Amino acid sequence: MSFSQRVCAALAGDRTYRRAANAFGFAVCAALMGYALYAQFHLHLEPCPLCVFQRIGITALGVIFLIAALQGPRRWGARVYAVLIALAAAATIAVAGRQIYLQHLPPGEVPSCGAPLSVMLQFLPLTAVIRKVLTGSGECGIIDWTFLGLSMAEWVLMWAVVLGVGGVVLNARNTRPPRPD
Repeated sequence: MSFSQRVCAALAGDRTYRRAANAFGFAVCAALMGYALYAQFHLHLEPCPLCVFQRIGITALGVIFLIAALQGPRRWGARVYAVLIALAAAATIAVAGRQIYLQHLPPGEVPSCGAPLSVMLQFLPLTAVIRKVLTGSGECGIIDWTFLGLSMAEWVLMWAVVLGVGGVVLNARNTRPPRPD
């Protein structure tokens, strides 16, 4: 099968290519998490609470991609994965967007730093912790890492959009293979 036939098969929703693409989505998520852990433990960049939530979102996205790749679902099952991918990506985009907003506030308008996430989890109910984290704090507005002029939150936002759109388009298509010419 030529390259163009493979591309057409993938766009038509061929199950084998869908599995491979879902596996690739998982690999990208694993690489993103691998770099986040490298940045934390080797570069000594402590993640803020919003960074932790972004990690949870990317991990959830990766797990969904992995299960979809292993299962190789047909029509409606693939659409269920498309919805799950959309939800995980949207949540990650929302959290990254909130952090980017905080990072671009003028210095006087950044909220004051709150308690560390571990302390909040010990003393507050989970819903209160989520509410406090999503409102952000001063530590979430600090940009201490950039690559090509973009902060880590901006990179997470970009990858969540790419993975979300790609995963939805890939999994929402029919599973019928293309007709042979």
